[in-house]
Amino acid sequence: MGPPPVLVDAADSCEKVVRKVRDARASSALIVNHRQHPQGIVTEQDICRKIAFQRDADEPVSQVMTSPVKTVMDDSYLYHAIAEMRRSELRHMPVVDSQDRTVGVLHLHEVLAAAASQVVEQIDLLTHSETIDGMKKTKAAQAEVSIQLLGDSVPAPEIQSLITSINNDLYRRIVGLIVWRMMTGGWGPPPVAFDVIVMGSGGRGESYLYPDQDNGFILEDYPDDRHEEVDRWFIELATRMTDALNETGFGYCNGNVMATNPLWRKSISQWRQQISSWIGKGSGMVLRLADIFFDFEAVYGNGVLTRRLRQHVTKVSREAFFLREMFKFDQEHEVALGPFNRLLKDHHDGPQKGKINLKLTGTLPLVGAVRISALANGIAETSTLKRIDRLLENGWLNADEQDYLAGAYRHIAKLLLRQQLRDFGKGKKVGNHVAKADMSKRERDMLIDAFKAIKKYRKRLRVELTGDIF
Repeated sequence: MGPPPVLVDAADSCEKVVRKVRDARASSALIVNHRQHPQGIVTEQDICRKIAFQRDADEPVSQVMTSPVKTVMDDSYLYHAIAEMRRSELRHMPVVDSQDRTVGVLHLHEVLAAAASQVVEQIDLLTHSETIDGMKKTKAAQAEVSIQLLGDSVPAPEIQSLITSINNDLYRRIVGLIVWRMMTGGWGPPPVAFDVIVMGSGGRGESYLYPDQDNGFILEDYPDDRHEEVDRWFIELATRMTDALNETGFGYCNGNVMATNPLWRKSISQWRQQISSWIGKGSGMVLRLADIFFDFEAVYGNGVLTRRLRQHVTKVSREAFFLREMFKFDQEHEVALGPFNRLLKDHHDGPQKGKINLKLTGTLPLVGAVRISALANGIAETSTLKRIDRLLENGWLNADEQDYLAGAYRHIAKLLLRQQLRDFGKGKKVGNHVAKADMSKRERDMLIDAFKAIKKYRKRLRVELTGDIF
């Protein structure tokens, strides 16, 4: 924001307002009420078109003009003009030719937009009306913006973070729209405070293109005798939310990890009890559910309930038995690296046969190992890279391990995101497989090094948790 605006009362005279704008060297004045709430605005254009003249009509303009006037040559670079306009605090600058004849004028807001045309284009792509149709357009534009950013060598984790931020903002807008519709449609306001959470890659800030829905509700505690009333309201919200998300471009979760499932729709106390139960049992389906849940993050609500639940998870999940069993469960996720450091291909019949599944045999083995390490060390972060940094800070990782693991994540994320964007551009179904032929030799060598680092770390973690050295 700029300096404090000129504030005037609606009863002030035009002369007084113009004088205040002039004395403050401002470009507008805000008309406010006694509570400082804005009621209107008067701009320089309003003064020019609706209030002038301040002088006699027949007085020569030479008496009011600014002189001398700065100009720019028509063959100059745009950035020179922008720099001069900013240094001199000019919003307009005449353009002249080689004979000093006026050929046009630059307006600062227009030339800034031209200079940052790609950014402005991306903003236009990612902002639409507060309707489901408008949000569908925003969701559809993600891939196009991501292609531009990857082409500009923006690191893949930063693009993932952007994709996640857009997705989470769409969640917030969709839930807000539905809550408003329910309030105005006879359902009334939410019966208790609540947060909407996303889990998995969305909770870690590591979304790729077209993630499906992994969501849930955390509700403030309420008396048991209100359960039917409260649950009825949130079932309706969950149903409308998941349907709207699906229409927007977030597919239904095949595993039913959605707030429509009572397993993922609970009060804060019920969530605490369930998590404690998971950690106490530490086997079978429980481990799969914990693996899905632990990377949760709020996308709607004030986040207080989510933070309280995160504190509980961070406190109770350091149980050695649970972490050991979780690692054993996670052993099915191993990197695609065979004997003699050969890259292993997917041998299942189908269109992806012969390619490498960089999610199942790349990011998941790393993400899972780092998550377990973070839980063991009481780290509340959910981002894989931030967890790696925190593990270095508290001495769990040494500098070389941190560098290798962070580098492994960045490289695999780049290869996977690039392939998804290529598939999108060709109209193919976006997936998680990358062919060796689509990587350069250097990229394949780096992938092998990444897999070796992940494999080495997982071996270390197995020894730490299980004592098994083989």
